Amino acid sequence: MSDEPSSDIRNYRLFIKKDCPTCELIASTIEEISAALGDRIKIFVQDDPSFLSHLPNILDDSALESSYKEGITIVPTMTLANHPEVRVEGWDRAAWQEFFVGEHLFPTVGDGLPDHKPGCGSKTLDVGMPEKLKLRYENPCEARNIALSDDEDDIESCYERGWTDGLPVVPPTPLRVIRMLAGTNRDPSDIIGNIPPDNAPINIEKLAINAVMAGCKPEYMPLVIASVEAALQDKFCMHGLLCTTYFSSPVMIINGPVARHLNINSGVNALGQGHRANATIGRTLQLIIRNVGGGVPGGIDRAVMGNPGKYTYCFAEDESEKNWPTLAEDQGYDRSNSVISLFAGEGLQPILDQQSRSPDSLSKSMANSLRAVVNTKLYGLADAILIVCPEHRRVFHQAGWTKADLHEAISKQLLMPGAAIVRGVDGIAEGMPEKLKDKTIAKFRSGGLHIVTTGGTAGMFSAIISGWVASGERGSQLVSQIL
Repeated sequence: MSDEPSSDIRNYRLFIKKDCPTCELIASTIEEISAALGDRIKIFVQDDPSFLSHLPNILDDSALESSYKEGITIVPTMTLANHPEVRVEGWDRAAWQEFFVGEHLFPTVGDGLPDHKPGCGSKTLDVGMPEKLKLRYENPCEARNIALSDDEDDIESCYERGWTDGLPVVPPTPLRVIRMLAGTNRDPSDIIGNIPPDNAPINIEKLAINAVMAGCKPEYMPLVIASVEAALQDKFCMHGLLCTTYFSSPVMIINGPVARHLNINSGVNALGQGHRANATIGRTLQLIIRNVGGGVPGGIDRAVMGNPGKYTYCFAEDESEKNWPTLAEDQGYDRSNSVISLFAGEGLQPILDQQSRSPDSLSKSMANSLRAVVNTKLYGLADAILIVCPEHRRVFHQAGWTKADLHEAISKQLLMPGAAIVRGVDGIAEGMPEKLKDKTIAKFRSGGLHIVTTGGTAGMFSAIISGWVASGERGSQLVSQIL
């Protein structure tokens, strides 16, 4: 019990429920207290209002309003009416007697009862009840409610209002949004930033609404928030990425403890279907861009073809090899940090090499495949992510190669004399400008090639995620955000 504030006259509030053996045990003591204090005590019953209904000061709290507003977590709980923080929970005879110091009940209250018996959980803590009560008595949401008639299908209504990405969404009822908001300590009204292309402000509540529609769990909220914060970094150039006619869309790579905590797939089929976290976290950002920012295909989104990653493109990195730095470490973070990185990327280009057993052969094979990023005759135009599968990583590791060794070897392999790739060479009009014919040209700008590992441990199949043609200082760069 907390230190009790001084007061000449004290009033009391007692919270009980019939379905509690401890409350039943102390029923005679409750009667004694009621008789002694009269209207100075109010007794709130959470479940059955017939319990002790013969007492004049019994109140029906089956709607749990008083219990919720006073933060009751255990029954029985006795509080001071004007100072509800002063309380005694469960049955502890010595504590109850101390609670009534100064009353003529002291020190006899509870005589004949056991010294101690734990209480029961308050009905305010029943499964799903905290969110229902928050919605009922403290609703923090400000978004407008859209009432549907009984004849309307809520899934179809979301389609009709243009809220979907083409797949069904979970209708964002107020209760579902409240449950989603429980996944963060951020205030629902906190503004994260302005979402392009309309530069419409997004707060935590609107983010939660879209997370509900995407199918997220509440525990995904911190990562979803970080994904939006990353996308709004200037150097990611989200507005330009939305407007491009190119294939690209945001690709999310997750590093650190959060990936394991949320079970984000970094193994078999990591870039495919089947994992809720991968599917819904990436999808939330896309829905936010559409529903808040106005980035609708055929409107501001002018992609000629797009790519399936525009539904969702999210995976975790395989961090099982401790001597192979993660993408987050490459960006200056510690391995213990939870980090999300965003890259403006297109679809997946496979690298099949089941024959190379030396790092030199395998790195050359990978470099040859990387030449095809954007076009084999266009250099320095787009960044890329090289996804090294675990079996290919093992080839490098067993030979003593580090990730830095691989990066250096590939970069050297990708130096090309300009004369071989200028426009018109090999009868191909596309290519580099004629003025570069006497130069040696790198396929990727400095810092433009990123290496990550993900995927199953069986199969010598690595891959490339080619970047947006507006990569680098003049366009989009890989960005990272710590949670």
